[in-house]
Amino acid sequence: MKNSLYYGDNLEVLRKHIRDETVDLCYIDPPFNSKRSYFQIYNNIGQEDRAQAHAFTDTWTWDTYSIEGFEQIIVNHEGRFQEQTIELIKGLRHVLKEGSLLAYLVNMTLRIVEIHRVLKRTGSFYLHCDPTASHYLKLVLDSVFCTQGGDFQNEIIWRRTTNSGSSKSIAKSFPSNSDVILFYTKSNEYKFEHLRGDYSEKYKSRFNKQDERGFYYLDNLKTYSQERLEKLKEENRIEYTSKGTPRIKNYLDEGKGMITDNIWTDIQSLNSQAKERLGYPTQKPEALLHRIISTSSNIGDTVLDAYCGCGTTIIVAERLKRRWIGIDITYQSISVVLRRLQTAFGKDTVDRVSLNGIPQDMESAVALAHKKDDRLRKEFEKWAVLTYTNNQGIISNKRGADRGIDGVAYFLTGKDESAKVIFQVKSGHVKRNDIATLRGDMGREEATLAVFITLEEPTRPMIEEAKTVGRYKNEFMAKPHDIISIVTVKQIVEQGERFNLPLSQEVLKKAQQAAGNQMTLNIE
Repeated sequence: MKNSLYYGDNLEVLRKHIRDETVDLCYIDPPFNSKRSYFQIYNNIGQEDRAQAHAFTDTWTWDTYSIEGFEQIIVNHEGRFQEQTIELIKGLRHVLKEGSLLAYLVNMTLRIVEIHRVLKRTGSFYLHCDPTASHYLKLVLDSVFCTQGGDFQNEIIWRRTTNSGSSKSIAKSFPSNSDVILFYTKSNEYKFEHLRGDYSEKYKSRFNKQDERGFYYLDNLKTYSQERLEKLKEENRIEYTSKGTPRIKNYLDEGKGMITDNIWTDIQSLNSQAKERLGYPTQKPEALLHRIISTSSNIGDTVLDAYCGCGTTIIVAERLKRRWIGIDITYQSISVVLRRLQTAFGKDTVDRVSLNGIPQDMESAVALAHKKDDRLRKEFEKWAVLTYTNNQGIISNKRGADRGIDGVAYFLTGKDESAKVIFQVKSGHVKRNDIATLRGDMGREEATLAVFITLEEPTRPMIEEAKTVGRYKNEFMAKPHDIISIVTVKQIVEQGERFNLPLSQEVLKKAQQAAGNQMTLNIE
């Protein structure tokens, strides 16, 4: 099986593309609500404080998708659901009413059922969640796993930070510094290898004696045969107290380390200075996934992350020689994963990945552009910018009107200097005024170049308008470049058209070497 990366709704991907009992380990870190209060949960009548729960309600709203999902569960669509799951969701509707929390639980239930289906009998599932919703999720997981021969194994508490929080947030409560990871298995025959960590300083302080072999402490000598006692004396493992009582030496270096328990305090969340930090808002440290994957899978096993985000699970699985499947609904995440794989393991690794759901022809590009799914708003624009820039562009995340800018990138212009190129993507009717407007956007954004990507063929007046802006050239360019370029989606998918100025550090370094210059790059 090839490693696979799917672009699309994970529920659809799981149902259509992932076969029964083919996954050894699944970890997911779905969007969850870290700011809602219990008062809001139990008064969930559709009028929540949206400012306080903005990210959560943006992702989970009681909309058409949630209603359809709820109906699938209560009518037992295609026989997918257990009776306990159906009754639980019906009951939660009475308690929580129809709002963002119920939408979250309905959507998670649909996906948990599919994850259970694709897990092998020996498979394990880790669900990373927030304490304000973990108790509800545990009920859902019990109804899916425990009713079909599986079991709850652990509630892992990850102390992700030691910050005390703002004075307002801790005025009447303890600081919230932890996440919850719920660990379930599909049966009682599952893979699990205890990991051991360093001894605590308190434990190590017990080893307060030292000889030529190392630090040790004295323990009571349990019942031994005379033969065994003589052997310990020969090994210098016996020491006598002042009263002549024999004690055995226990050496620090003979220990295997402390068994990791369910309270994880030794893995810190990524701070602003962390080397692996990408700027992805929910990025988890590689050490966290290393522990989970090492504990619950073997080399060659298949690891699934149905909300793969920036790809930490995938990177760690690749490093640990596991096969993997990643799914995400945003192309920006797919782009980050591909770029991260190439940086960590090289282009050959990326070339071997099976890519699914990514537009490869005009038909699929048009389909993405015209999707009615509100969750995929702006996905066509993201795909176009990132594909055209070989995943090196930066997507504009401005809320509301994007003022014509869908992405930016930077290219080398001289020693320690770069310039900006802006991108605009249009999936509808285009006209000459679009180019004039883009020219104005360049001035406002202080951009040197601009690229207009269009699904439709450009008109002759558009092409003429772009040509009147002129050409640009610097020392790293083999030939002049149009200041405003017009590129069609057809050129991108059928002719492999890509932005031809150096955007990545690797390409820039090659350009430096070719020019015989030794410069320090400062391009992100």
